[in-house]
Amino acid sequence: MKQLDPTSEDNVHILPEAEDEGYHKGLGKRQIQMIAIGGAIGTGLFLGAGSRLQSAGPSLAIVYLVCGVFSFLILRALGELVMYRPTCGSFVSYTREFLGEKASYAAGWLSFMNWAMTGIVDITAVALYMHFWGTFEHVPQWVFALAALGIVTSMNMIGVKWFGEMEFWFSLIKVVALGLFLVVGAVVLGLRTPVGGHSTGFHLISENGGLFPHGLLPALILTQGVVFAYSGIELIGTAAGECEDVRTFLPRSINSVIWRIGLFYVGSVILLVCLLPWTAYHAGVSPFVTFFQALGIPGIDTVMNIVVLTAALSSLNSGLYSTGRVLRAMSLGGTAPRFLSYMNSNSVPAAGIGLTVAIYLLGVVLNYIVPSQVFEIVLNFASVGIISTWAFILLSQIKMRQAIKRGEIAPTGFPMPGAPFTSWLSLGFLMCVLLLMLCDYPAGTCTIAVIPLIWGVLALGWRMIRRS
Repeated sequence: MKQLDPTSEDNVHILPEAEDEGYHKGLGKRQIQMIAIGGAIGTGLFLGAGSRLQSAGPSLAIVYLVCGVFSFLILRALGELVMYRPTCGSFVSYTREFLGEKASYAAGWLSFMNWAMTGIVDITAVALYMHFWGTFEHVPQWVFALAALGIVTSMNMIGVKWFGEMEFWFSLIKVVALGLFLVVGAVVLGLRTPVGGHSTGFHLISENGGLFPHGLLPALILTQGVVFAYSGIELIGTAAGECEDVRTFLPRSINSVIWRIGLFYVGSVILLVCLLPWTAYHAGVSPFVTFFQALGIPGIDTVMNIVVLTAALSSLNSGLYSTGRVLRAMSLGGTAPRFLSYMNSNSVPAAGIGLTVAIYLLGVVLNYIVPSQVFEIVLNFASVGIISTWAFILLSQIKMRQAIKRGEIAPTGFPMPGAPFTSWLSLGFLMCVLLLMLCDYPAGTCTIAVIPLIWGVLALGWRMIRRS
């Protein structure tokens, strides 16, 4: 196994095995499978699809498909790395080994920014979902955001086994709910049953501006938002380090992601625009709730709202799980404060989770100050973090394949299909997403403008670490 050079200026000597000391192998097969599913189904679909349908119409299905294919390739790249060496440090550990400590430092903190922003999106989504019920209409948005944060923080502190169990049920609820929508929607469409005063069918697409009602550019600009919808797929890499027998069933779990993307994302959007005009869907309201409300079945919209509320809590739960372990791996490598390596009596990286919660509290403040804009403000910053994380995964996989080709590392038995061509193609896709963000004025343009500042802060932090 390749080891870091302790005399190098860019590296801090740490054995890869040290990152996993203290963790319990408490995640089983069914939990890992549902975590993989749950990572591909989150707030971005349940809530974000409403605003995206409003912006791009039926073309959203094509954007979901294209982004889904590249997301699957990135997940396969991560899968090859995990089969080489499962670790709770996930891509941070792989980046340290194949790209050096400086790259690992950047990967870890950019991932932290991603999940920090994603968590703010999730607690905001919880607050929006609670306002669905008229009883809570006058309760301030920040109150629900704070309550959600308190519940999920408690969940993460009691141990990985309980985290896995709760995430299993969270994910199962999401899958069953989407399955119910697909079945009900397909039956309604097949029987040509009117919904909300509209006849159902593909004619709803052609009669409302066609596939690209606002043109091609708005659909392309949505790519960065859709990338956010897939942001949880890399969670399986972190969970692998606490899995009982990851090499046995990880490949099957990863390979099943592509059909989930096709069924849940692409299939759902196609059904939604064939059941109601795409103009019926709006930002801030789940399109699935909109459909069931229009269907007129008493109480089913309430049930669906509970489901999407669960999805937001699931994403928030996963974010705390991931950041706690990533920050601990960085702390052990010397690229984060030492206190972040602390684990409580339940073998949970409590200090890393606590730091993430402190950032989430800023989200509660944003929900108090700018409740109507908070979702879109943090979404763009989260997208930058996601793109950076995925880029480091691809670069690490490219370096690992080069080492395999030189005979320094044994083949993993789970190679990324089409690599290295697909690896470089996926990197090109991520660069295109960044360029498209420039066209998303003002939010995306401002986010791109802040990137140099982010890198400047990272560079300053690295210098401080090297001096200490």
